[in-house]
Amino acid sequence: MRGLLLAAPITVSGPRDRARRGGAAFGVLMALLVFLAGGLSVGRAVEFDEILPDKAMEARARAISSGLRCLVCQNQSIDDSNAPLARDLRILVRERLKAGDSDEQVRTFLVARYGEFVLLRPPVTTTTVLLWGAPFLILGCGAIAIALGVRRRRRQALAVPLSDEEKARLEAALGAD
Repeated sequence: MRGLLLAAPITVSGPRDRARRGGAAFGVLMALLVFLAGGLSVGRAVEFDEILPDKAMEARARAISSGLRCLVCQNQSIDDSNAPLARDLRILVRERLKAGDSDEQVRTFLVARYGEFVLLRPPVTTTTVLLWGAPFLILGCGAIAIALGVRRRRRQALAVPLSDEEKARLEAALGAD
């Protein structure tokens, strides 16, 4: 019984072990921070003083504002953006709805004021088709041009006739076998 130790074993830890444990703790802390920050950013930017008392009209306002681009943030809807301009646009949408405008009239008003850029999903027109299709068209034309260039070079390389000296060397090499 005398040799039995009840204390924990003594371990010697160097700077590498401490750094490894510190790195693991740092990683866990960062993962927790990212998780918590992600949870905070899920909410909408609509503030309580903007919400309409009529639930149906508020749902219409949310549907409209979720399809409108924040002109400051550019890749967020005004419903998700905290920018002051987005707040002004949300209020404008609600005021237009209270005035009796239809959803389409509100969108038309905003497009007339800010252009089609304000729409997150612009309508398909010749301009937007060219805008989205031009890169693929250019890539296709480039691929065709490269393929034709490679084909032409191969034909030119095969079509070059041998000079008299090259023919003599070739015959000598073939005759030596």
